[in-house]
Amino acid sequence: MSAVIEARNLSKRAGRAMLLDGVGLVVGAGEMVAIIGPNGAGKSTLLRMLSGDLRPNAGEVRLKQRDIGSFKPRELAARRAMLSQHINVSFPFTVEEIVLMGAGDRSLREAGGLVDAALHEVGLEHFRERQLPTLSGGEQQRTHFARVLVQLSCGEAEHGPGLLLLDEPTSSLDLRHQIDLVEAARRRAAGGTAVIAILHDLNLAIRFADRLVVLNGGRLAADGPRADVVTSKIIRDFFEIDAVVHQAEDGVPYVLPQSMRAAPRPR
Repeated sequence: MSAVIEARNLSKRAGRAMLLDGVGLVVGAGEMVAIIGPNGAGKSTLLRMLSGDLRPNAGEVRLKQRDIGSFKPRELAARRAMLSQHINVSFPFTVEEIVLMGAGDRSLREAGGLVDAALHEVGLEHFRERQLPTLSGGEQQRTHFARVLVQLSCGEAEHGPGLLLLDEPTSSLDLRHQIDLVEAARRRAAGGTAVIAILHDLNLAIRFADRLVVLNGGRLAADGPRADVVTSKIIRDFFEIDAVVHQAEDGVPYVLPQSMRAAPRPR
């Protein structure tokens, strides 16, 4: 399995605060990785570094064996696509116009097939003429996901399997569309795309990825198969809750939270 993205000893400071401290990560073609951890663990900071949007104070990121900082913006956009957590569009672009933006300078005539396929994949084919600000938050999120899928398809047609980065992509989606998005990402991975997503829902993360990466306090706390990472001890240590871990009929674990851990009383 060839490495699509490789992070080596990444560290990042913001003033005196250490956001990331010596984090390393390698993700290969066709691999699906979920990044989990408590709030403030450094998850979004790591994803922004993997995307090339944020430079580390120490360490390096290599995309397809090349330093990510050496790519020009157009080159980078053709090799990795990222769905950010917060995207604000106030201009009255239609859904179709937003999705077409993923194709760069290609016209609708050139990229229409990709736009149609992406709209169908997110279930918005009947919304193409709607203006984005008139949609619900979840519908807007699905529109931007379709745009990212078009960008990814255009890049992979020229450069082979790329990198798909998702920062809390299901935060504004209902249960059905959370599953739809996860399954769409899995289909991309089946075609060779390396997929990395930040997910707060542990059970969704377990279903999403065969491999889980846990960040805590800016450090890599665990990295491995879901069956090894999803344990009552790890959940207790890093999320400060008691939980029972069961296995579904297909052998995939799932988590049942029980209670908050009692904080030690001061003496």
